Amino acid sequence: MNKILVLGAGLVSRPGVNYLLEQKNMTVTVASRTVSKAEKLVKGHANGRAVDVDVENEAALAALVKEHDIVISLLPWIHHVKVANLCLEHGKNLVTTSYVSEGMKNIAKQVLDKGLIFLNEIGLDPGIDHMSAMKIIHAVEAEGGKVLHFHSYCGGLPAPENNDNPFGYKFSWSPRGVVLASRNSARFLEDGKIVEIEGKNLFLNPKVEEIEGLGKFEVYPNRNSVPYKEQYGLKDALTVIRGTYRNLGWCGTLKKIVDLGLVDETPLPELKGITFKKMVADLVGCPADANVKEATAKKLDIPASSEIIKSLEWLGLFSDETVPDVGNRLDILCERMQQKMFFKDGERDLVILRHRFIVENKDKSRDLITSTLIDYGIPYGDSSMARTVSLPMAIGTRLIAEGRIAAKGVLTPILAAIYEPVLSELETMNIRMVEKRLRQE
Repeated sequence: MNKILVLGAGLVSRPGVNYLLEQKNMTVTVASRTVSKAEKLVKGHANGRAVDVDVENEAALAALVKEHDIVISLLPWIHHVKVANLCLEHGKNLVTTSYVSEGMKNIAKQVLDKGLIFLNEIGLDPGIDHMSAMKIIHAVEAEGGKVLHFHSYCGGLPAPENNDNPFGYKFSWSPRGVVLASRNSARFLEDGKIVEIEGKNLFLNPKVEEIEGLGKFEVYPNRNSVPYKEQYGLKDALTVIRGTYRNLGWCGTLKKIVDLGLVDETPLPELKGITFKKMVADLVGCPADANVKEATAKKLDIPASSEIIKSLEWLGLFSDETVPDVGNRLDILCERMQQKMFFKDGERDLVILRHRFIVENKDKSRDLITSTLIDYGIPYGDSSMARTVSLPMAIGTRLIAEGRIAAKGVLTPILAAIYEPVLSELETMNIRMVEKRLRQE
């Protein structure tokens, strides 16, 4: 009997936990700071139990880790290394859906020496993106071909019928991470040259890409794509770019929000009790009783009638409502977005993942290969984001439990022994990459 510990009971956890609870020879403990959330996840399952846990209480956390065989951390990524060190100390395997951090890399040799598996990046992005890319890359190599150009874009969005706000976006979790991504710099390889973009310019020149049946979307680069040339074994690649899909208009609006100074975590006691209008007036340097909308447009060098100003007005940034008492502009913005940009009951989200490869075949001809996932959430059920993040995680956990992963150490799902069974099982759940191949003239 494999004992599985799931740390965290957040919005993406339910499909994966349900999958594990349905497996034979598994018991599942869900541990959460809010134990009622954990109880809801395991309700009706004799092999499930819920416990409360405070991640800061290391002794209690260690006791939980010690009594299980595999630990799944769905906690915020900043806690993964703490959990990993406890798994290392007590000889337990670990699964996360997060990127491999420097802290995780630093213990990789110890994990390998102990013969443990710490499987990371086994979600959607990162996760399904890695697995579906490696499937094609390995197939091209097996045919004697090589990948010359690789683009990989992914995004979670409202379904078209529920895309009803000016931002073209809705949050099914805390907006903070999404908004903070607006400050990330980007680095990628394009036509043989390294391109670097400062965080302040991340949204300056988005590309526009059309997805058949869905329309046009903006794409902006996602962090540092350059290491994937080596990680994916793309030794001949001239282009390696990973990016994020958003609906049209997102990048322009977020760029101006960054320019205004709203993505700022500096504690400011003077924000307490003021209005949104006053906060923005202070940022643009005008009195609160002036026409703040006009002053903001002037500061941003755009017309007051522009869609960006309309979006800021819709969000309530020029209103006389009092800002929430959260201490800094970033959290004020995020809380406001959470209030205005949410999925209503019965609405669906949409996940789009697309890879585009230009490959040179053995006979020197060239092909365009696309691999596309379009997946919708279930009205009144699980979101697409929850399914595509937590189901790969759960399948990966089962592979470890069944001893089907021979490799040890800090792993990502770029190995055929991992991606083949995970992708195959996801297809039975209608989470499927559709591949097309066209000859290039």
